[in-house]
Amino acid sequence: MPLNDEHNSDSESSRFSESTAASSDSEYSRQSFNSDSSSKPSSPASSPPKMITFDELMAAARNLTNLTLAHEIAVNANFCIKHEDLPQNSFAGTVKQIVHKAFWDHLESELNEDPPEYEHAIKLFEEIKEILLSFLTPGANRIQNQICEVLDTDLIRQQAEHNAVDIHGLANYIINTMGKLCAPIRDNDIKQLKATDNIVELLRQIFRVLDLMKMDMANYTIQNLRPYLQRNLVDYERTKFQEILEETPSALDLTTEWIKESIEDELSSASDESSSSPGADSSSKRTISPTLVLNNGYLKLLQWNYHKTIPETLITDEARLQELREKLKQLRIIACVCLITNNMVGAAIVDLPGFAEQLKRISLPLLEGMNKKTFDLKEALNAIGVQICSKVNRSLTERGLPTLDEEMQSNLMGQITHIVEENNPVCSLIDKRIQFFLRSLLALPSFQKSMPTMPGGLSVIQTEMELVGSQYASIVNFNKQVYGPFYANILRKLLFPETPMGKAETGTATATS
Repeated sequence: MPLNDEHNSDSESSRFSESTAASSDSEYSRQSFNSDSSSKPSSPASSPPKMITFDELMAAARNLTNLTLAHEIAVNANFCIKHEDLPQNSFAGTVKQIVHKAFWDHLESELNEDPPEYEHAIKLFEEIKEILLSFLTPGANRIQNQICEVLDTDLIRQQAEHNAVDIHGLANYIINTMGKLCAPIRDNDIKQLKATDNIVELLRQIFRVLDLMKMDMANYTIQNLRPYLQRNLVDYERTKFQEILEETPSALDLTTEWIKESIEDELSSASDESSSSPGADSSSKRTISPTLVLNNGYLKLLQWNYHKTIPETLITDEARLQELREKLKQLRIIACVCLITNNMVGAAIVDLPGFAEQLKRISLPLLEGMNKKTFDLKEALNAIGVQICSKVNRSLTERGLPTLDEEMQSNLMGQITHIVEENNPVCSLIDKRIQFFLRSLLALPSFQKSMPTMPGGLSVIQTEMELVGSQYASIVNFNKQVYGPFYANILRKLLFPETPMGKAETGTATATS
């Protein structure tokens, strides 16, 4: 099948991408590999192997949890804590329901005794008091004193001894106080509490609303914390990861392997080029560009098998990278479908305004859920082929042209369903163009906001590719900012093993040996 596309753009684009990366590489090498690392206080220190205790391992786990949470708050504007109930038909949900029912039934039986037994109710009031006090901001002395005075458990116990506890009065005070402290979104919940008469049910619902208020408070704190984290995230993450590295020296093993594989890929590529060009320089690792090594490693993450553990320095962005990978797979198929259709049908209708967009609209809904194990890609492509044949025939009829015969339709549908086959030439071409676009994007200076030229064959998915590219470049550039010093040390050891260590490394090694 002829592919009416700009074939010569690949070689020119490749030269542009590599030259752009290489132009910044000499500066990167000078700063990262030959400089005095003692001048960089954020440069990671290396340590000799040591035995790790359980406490050190748990400390590293806590640091990783804090690092991951801080990263998510800063980079994900939609991150918030959500209230999720356990499924009722689940084992955990059933156990929780049984235990809670037993607790509230026991409380109800105690309050129905003559005289009532208030001890469990008093403990609940004490817990409610602590929760209400936790909502107060520093300086709210008046309401703090009032809460402590009204919900004074010692006083309530004395009243209970004389059967003089106004339990409904205490509950009403709690509800009114909750109304003053809650977010506006909880106003309806407060109204429902005021309409509840049964004291046991009321106390149960009070705790439910207090849980929601605690969630609201946590999200409010996250919202206020986000700008501070965004301003200080690079230093915070680098410091936290250094603490993890000090606790667990093997915390860069997967990252080192990832970079090593990228170096091997570059060596293999350089070897292939030198064998095809007899006059080319086929020297050692020293000729490899550290920037290209790192960028190629980042590109591999978009084809990563996520059943395999991701490098440690990218754990915080694993879900985002996986989402981008799935989106790229979808876009690649759409571009393949459009290119096959264009080449099969010819100029008769492909030049119609918006025809490519119509093909994309046909394909997108049928490719939803591609990441699910139950998704049948071949079946989806067959359905896309049927709908595209129908669309093409309608368009041909509207223009007074003969429709596709059965053989042409069968051929078109067959080529579309064959996209799933390994080494499919159309899929390989589109994948090569997508890789080139992303490689060119990484080669651009991080401060440059414009996008590189979209390669031929990707115009139908240009808007989506630019959005994916922008998100991808943002992840990569931030990751370089945080972990650049760690990568520099690894690359120095793998590419320049004979280079003397910087003062910071030597000093640390001496101090810890």
